[in-house]
Amino acid sequence: MAILSSPRTLAPVERPGRDPGRWLAPAIGLALSALYAAVSLRRHALLRTTGFDLGIFEQEVRSYAAGHWPTSTLKGPGYPLLGDHFSPVTALLAPVYRLFPGPGTLLVAQALLLGIAAVPLVGWARRVAGPGVALVVGLCFGLSWGIAQTVVFDFHEVAFAVPLLAFSLSALGAGRLRAAVAWAAPLVLVKEDLGLTLAVIGVLVAWRGERRLGLAAAIGGVAATLVEMLVVIPAINPAGTDTYTGRLGLAAVWRLPTLLTNETKLATLVMVLLPTGLLALRSPLTWVAVPTLAWRLLSDYPAYWGTSYHYSAVLMPVITAALVDVLGRRAVGRRARRWGLALGVGTTVACLLAPPHWLSSGLLDALRPGFWTTPEHVVLGHQVLDRIPAGATVAASNGLVPQLTARDDVSLLGATPLSVSRPDYVVADTTAAQQFPVGGAELRRLALGERDLGYRVVVDEDGYLLLAAPGR
Repeated sequence: MAILSSPRTLAPVERPGRDPGRWLAPAIGLALSALYAAVSLRRHALLRTTGFDLGIFEQEVRSYAAGHWPTSTLKGPGYPLLGDHFSPVTALLAPVYRLFPGPGTLLVAQALLLGIAAVPLVGWARRVAGPGVALVVGLCFGLSWGIAQTVVFDFHEVAFAVPLLAFSLSALGAGRLRAAVAWAAPLVLVKEDLGLTLAVIGVLVAWRGERRLGLAAAIGGVAATLVEMLVVIPAINPAGTDTYTGRLGLAAVWRLPTLLTNETKLATLVMVLLPTGLLALRSPLTWVAVPTLAWRLLSDYPAYWGTSYHYSAVLMPVITAALVDVLGRRAVGRRARRWGLALGVGTTVACLLAPPHWLSSGLLDALRPGFWTTPEHVVLGHQVLDRIPAGATVAASNGLVPQLTARDDVSLLGATPLSVSRPDYVVADTTAAQQFPVGGAELRRLALGERDLGYRVVVDEDGYLLLAAPGR
């Protein structure tokens, strides 16, 4: 990464003027949002979304919409979600959810947030490098594996952080330092670790010239993370602790050498930089990615190390902004810029076309005719779910949970014993061998084993099980 040697290593302040291509950025953002929404909504219709995590977030937003503190029965009976992650930003979705209750509201909101993030990045790229480069930047960001993995894995609070970072770093790169801090400050309400990201932005702002403002942002960001992780979350969490900080601890120091020896971690570092053709290494903005990479790669939880799930979403606007910064400053020669952009495009295309067992983004599903055809198994699944009345308590398998969370009180089958939750209905799709927390034959055994509690089998067809409590 670039060494912080001089404030001039960031792109100079741009002069305002007429921009004949001002619609390019919003057009790309709108197109990306439409793609994300189409893919995520269709995946939900095909029963490919899950209780962990779409169901949890819908229960959270549903709580806010009802005027309550956020809880989730999927995490445990009456589990307070602010004691899991400090993400009060999701309350912003409550008014919309009251008008349009359902998981689709969350999925569309995420699609819009991710698409909007492309607007400042593309606009900045066009001003400093021209429309052709701006188009490449927009597509490399919007179709990047980190964003795509987020789209195809339900909804997550980090969707709010993506546009905040895009606007903040675009402002920082253009020399609008106060705007950079203003856009970054709400990150402390998105997730507890993002205060450290704000702190790095604050350091860059201070180094760029706004010392008081930058240092205030840096100190405030660190303080927010410490208070949220060491005070707020443990005070709300039923166990009196922050579950996730335990995955770091002092042992993280001894895991530092693994950054150079662990293949998964090395692959993630390379994949983060490849969409920029490695050019991002020449920009100080890349330092903003360090806090997120640090807590992930130094954790003892292997799922954080790789390229799956939503964990890399916040890294994509950072490295894209770093790329635009390098292009705008002419920090490398023309040949290096061309090769870098070509490598970035090649990486994006390769990830789009990758087979499912590797790093398939899932966005190309929108172009596959079979994606828009509903299999008979899915049709039957919706028919089974329709037999459960609204307002019931239900224990459901992970893949069926988000189909019910808008209208029922849902717990996760296999997580909370039925003898404790005593739901009105039990429903499961046992065809998938791998589910969370159990799947296949084990899920079937678990459901049918509760007939001792008086449950009767209503449906047992094509892998679906529906059981009803006595009197139902």
